[in-house]
Formats: sequence, structure tokens, C-alpha cells
Amino acid sequence: MSDFFISLSCLLATLAIYYLNKKLYRRWHILLLMPLVMTPLILVALLLLTHISWQSYIGDSHWLLWLLGPATLAFAVPVYENLPLIRRHWMSLTAGVITATLVAVLSSVWLARLMTLPEDIQRSLAVRSITTPFALAAAKQIGGQPDLVALFVVITGVFGMAIGDLLFLRLAIKQKMAKGASLGAASHGAGTARAYELGQQEGVVSSLVMMLSGIVTVILAPFISHLLWVTV
Repeated sequence: MSDFFISLSCLLATLAIYYLNKKLYRRWHILLLMPLVMTPLILVALLLLTHISWQSYIGDSHWLLWLLGPATLAFAVPVYENLPLIRRHWMSLTAGVITATLVAVLSSVWLARLMTLPEDIQRSLAVRSITTPFALAAAKQIGGQPDLVALFVVITGVFGMAIGDLLFLRLAIKQKMAKGASLGAASHGAGTARAYELGQQEGVVSSLVMMLSGIVTVILAPFISHLLWVTV
């Protein structure tokens, strides 16, 4: 069987599994059935059972990774449509983005050091709380491993989306902007998807905070790297 046929079959299988998984999740909102969780698990199981290498799988599926960029930018559309809301709360949103970025990076690295994890894992964990395109860009500047970065980003998004509602309930957080900002800052794309399920305002704020957090992290990445791994 040729490599082209294998990679093309993997691409078609990925699209089919994702489509069916999405239909299941729309009917039953169960965490395990979420496409971000179930689809990768099924694909990994198929690759292991069929002994197909990652290189063969990604051959004709690499453009799906490229679509992460346009998909992230698409979140800017509802943000643009709700500019009046953003203008009213720009100061609190700015403070929240800066605080969330610093807390996410510093807490990740310090906890990793507390558990004496290797430095490459520390660097990869540092950008776990921003969406994948921004995380990969920032990881290049701080020396993180792309594969680990992508894995940590997915785990962070799924975990944040899963416990977000519980935290809002336990902490008595009822404001729509607070919920949206929390999900966008901590759980990036997955959290933003959940925010839109809660409401339009939550989704818009989550989209904005997610993008701004990513931009701020990419801009500050060289400084973060120097601060955490050069001067210590």
C-alpha cells in the first residue's frame, strides 16, 4: 500500500471521525464525547492498531494544522461586532489579560520546578494556557518542544472547560464578563467554545481575552525566557 493512499485514507478517516463525534456531542453533552477529547483518542488507537506511523498519517493531513490560524482569527468577528461592550470595559479587560498571562506562565513554571521536571518540559508548560497557534509561536522563542506544547495546550483546554462551571458555582461567580474572561484566559479555544454555549457576551469576552493573552505571551516570550531561565 503506497504512502499516498495511507495518508489520504488517514485524512478521510480524521474528517469522518470528527464529523460523527461532533454529532454525538451535540446530542449528548458529555466531556468524554467532546471532539477535542474523543477524536484524538480514536485516531491514536487506530494508528496503534494499524501500525501506521505519524509521518504517514500527517502526510495529507498537515493542512488541518494550518487551519488552526484562520480558525483562531475567526473569533475576531464577534469581537468586532461587539466593540461598544469592549470599549466600556477596556480597562478591566486589559488588567485581566496581563494578570492572567503572568499568573499562567509563572505558576506553570514554578510548579514544574517544584516537581523537578526537566527544563524542556518547564519551557513547554509555560505557554500551555494560550491557544495553539500562539503557543507554538511563543514556544519557539523560549525553547519549548512543539509536540509537548500542543499536548499541554489540549489538556489545559479540556480540563479548564470541564471544571469551569464547577468553579463558577463554588466561587459564586455570576457575572457574564467574569465567566467569559476566565474561560478565555485559562482554557483558550476549548474554553471559548464553552463560553459561547453559556451566552453571546461570555463568548465575545472569552474570544477577546484568548486572543489578547496569546498576543501578550508571544510579545513577552523573550523577556519571560530571560527572566526564568537565564537570570536564575
